[in-house]
Amino acid sequence: QVQLVESGGGLVQAGGSLTLSCVASGSVFGIFAMGWYRQAPGKQRDLVAGITVTGTSANYADSVKGRFTISRDNAKNTVYLQMNSLKPEDTAVYYCNANHRDGDYWGQGTRVTVSS
Repeated sequence: QVQLVESGGGLVQAGGSLTLSCVASGSVFGIFAMGWYRQAPGKQRDLVAGITVTGTSANYADSVKGRFTISRDNAKNTVYLQMNSLKPEDTAVYYCNANHRDGDYWGQGTRVTVSS
Protein backbone atom coordinates (compact mmCIF):
# COMPACT_ATOMS: atom_id res chain seq x y z
CA GLN A 1 0.00 0.00 0.00
CA VAL A 2 1.07 3.53 -0.78
CA GLN A 3 -0.40 6.70 0.62
CA LEU A 4 -0.09 9.96 -1.31
CA VAL A 5 -0.79 13.34 0.24
CA GLU A 6 -0.87 16.45 -1.95
CA SER A 7 -0.56 20.04 -0.85
CA GLY A 8 0.07 23.47 -2.30
CA GLY A 9 -3.10 24.18 -4.21
CA GLY A 10 -4.97 27.44 -3.91
CA LEU A 11 -6.21 30.53 -5.66
CA VAL A 12 -3.82 32.50 -7.84
CA GLN A 13 -4.13 35.19 -10.46
CA ALA A 14 -3.33 34.51 -14.08
CA GLY A 15 0.41 34.75 -14.65
CA GLY A 16 1.17 33.66 -11.13
CA SER A 17 2.92 30.58 -9.79
CA LEU A 18 2.20 27.70 -7.46
CA THR A 19 4.17 24.68 -6.34
CA LEU A 20 2.37 21.45 -5.58
CA SER A 21 3.89 18.78 -3.37
CA CYS A 22 3.06 15.11 -3.04
CA VAL A 23 4.48 13.05 -0.20
CA ALA A 24 4.46 9.28 -0.57
CA SER A 25 4.50 6.88 2.34
CA GLY A 26 4.11 3.17 2.84
CA SER A 27 5.56 0.74 0.33
CA VAL A 28 7.45 3.41 -1.61
CA PHE A 29 10.19 1.08 -2.81
CA GLY A 30 7.74 -0.46 -5.24
CA ILE A 31 7.16 2.85 -7.02
CA PHE A 32 8.79 3.17 -10.42
CA ALA A 33 7.25 6.44 -11.64
CA MET A 34 5.09 9.27 -10.36
CA GLY A 35 3.02 11.90 -12.00
CA TRP A 36 0.52 14.69 -11.73
CA TYR A 37 -2.89 14.58 -13.33
CA ARG A 38 -5.64 17.15 -13.37
CA GLN A 39 -9.37 17.11 -13.77
CA ALA A 40 -11.43 20.16 -14.59
CA PRO A 41 -15.21 20.19 -13.97
CA GLY A 42 -17.00 18.07 -16.54
CA LYS A 43 -13.78 16.81 -18.08
CA GLN A 44 -11.72 13.67 -17.85
CA ARG A 45 -8.62 13.32 -15.75
CA ASP A 46 -5.54 13.99 -17.88
CA LEU A 47 -1.82 13.58 -17.37
CA VAL A 48 0.00 16.84 -16.71
CA ALA A 49 3.52 15.57 -16.07
CA GLY A 50 5.30 12.38 -15.14
CA ILE A 51 8.74 11.49 -13.85
CA THR A 52 10.66 8.26 -13.36
CA VAL A 53 11.88 7.12 -9.96
CA THR A 54 15.43 8.13 -10.87
CA GLY A 55 14.24 11.55 -11.95
CA THR A 56 16.17 11.23 -15.20
CA SER A 57 13.16 11.20 -17.49
CA ALA A 58 10.13 13.45 -17.43
CA ASN A 59 7.27 14.07 -19.80
CA TYR A 60 4.69 16.83 -20.04
CA ALA A 61 1.36 17.53 -21.62
CA ASP A 62 1.73 19.90 -24.55
CA SER A 63 -0.45 22.45 -22.80
CA VAL A 64 2.01 22.88 -19.93
CA LYS A 65 5.38 22.49 -21.64
CA GLY A 66 7.67 25.37 -20.84
CA ARG A 67 5.49 26.48 -17.91
CA PHE A 68 5.42 23.51 -15.53
CA THR A 69 8.32 21.53 -14.12
CA ILE A 70 8.08 18.20 -12.33
CA SER A 71 10.81 17.11 -9.96
CA ARG A 72 11.33 14.67 -7.12
CA ASP A 73 13.30 14.34 -3.92
CA ASN A 74 13.69 10.65 -3.19
CA ALA A 75 15.18 11.32 0.23
CA LYS A 76 11.87 12.93 1.16
CA ASN A 77 9.68 10.63 -0.96
CA THR A 78 8.25 13.78 -2.47
CA VAL A 79 7.38 14.85 -5.98
CA TYR A 80 6.81 18.48 -6.89
CA LEU A 81 5.06 20.34 -9.64
CA GLN A 82 6.27 23.88 -10.15
CA MET A 83 3.64 25.77 -12.11
CA ASN A 84 4.53 29.13 -13.64
CA SER A 85 2.64 31.49 -15.93
CA LEU A 86 -0.62 30.00 -14.81
CA LYS A 87 -3.67 30.44 -17.00
CA PRO A 88 -7.39 30.22 -16.16
CA GLU A 89 -7.53 27.00 -18.18
CA ASP A 90 -5.14 25.43 -15.66
CA THR A 91 -7.95 25.52 -13.12
CA ALA A 92 -8.62 21.97 -11.96
CA VAL A 93 -8.18 19.49 -9.17
CA TYR A 94 -4.64 18.16 -9.36
CA TYR A 95 -4.00 14.57 -8.37
CA CYS A 96 -0.74 12.85 -7.55
CA ASN A 97 -0.27 9.39 -9.02
CA ALA A 98 2.21 6.63 -8.26
CA ASN A 99 2.90 3.78 -10.66
CA HIS A 100 3.65 0.87 -8.35
CA ARG A 101 4.41 -2.78 -8.97
CA ASP A 102 1.07 -3.51 -7.31
CA GLY A 103 -0.86 -1.00 -9.43
CA ASP A 104 -1.68 2.68 -9.47
CA TYR A 105 -2.20 4.80 -6.37
CA TRP A 106 -3.83 8.21 -6.16
CA GLY A 107 -3.87 11.09 -3.75
CA GLN A 108 -7.01 12.90 -2.66
CA GLY A 109 -6.35 15.87 -4.92
CA THR A 110 -5.60 19.53 -4.38
CA ARG A 111 -7.59 22.28 -6.03
CA VAL A 112 -5.94 24.96 -8.15
CA THR A 113 -7.99 27.95 -9.22
CA VAL A 114 -6.54 30.54 -11.58
CA SER A 115 -8.47 33.78 -11.83
CA SER A 116 -8.35 35.98 -14.91
